Amino acid sequence: MAKYLLLKHYRGAPASVNDVPMEQWTPEEISAHMQYMRDFAARLAGTGELVDHQALLPEGTFVRSDGEGRPPVTDGPFAETKDLIAGWMVIDVESYERAVELAGELSAAPGAGGEPIHEWLELRPFMSERLLATE
Repeated sequence: MAKYLLLKHYRGAPASVNDVPMEQWTPEEISAHMQYMRDFAARLAGTGELVDHQALLPEGTFVRSDGEGRPPVTDGPFAETKDLIAGWMVIDVESYERAVELAGELSAAPGAGGEPIHEWLELRPFMSERLLATE
């Protein structure tokens, strides 16, 4: 089994086929999208392939240390994940091919007009001891 992170983006990924921003969707379209996500997660929980998932609000802050005894520094002149990442799902699957299959299915969540978004999702493997040993 291998773990993968599926990232949903607000922006920064290539444009989806149904490229209407969520803030322009009707409440019914948002509800249908969220129900699709819940149903998808429940199905993967049933197969044992879901590790966790969360939708993220657009708020957020970058934080870094500014040295011992000094207060942390926040924000900076760079793209922030609050502008980029809409949510994530961690899956634990038998193969890369299965991860791609699930990402493709998740990409078809409904959006504006009830039509599939066909959004691009970022698929990233987790680093593991097995991967480190083969490098």
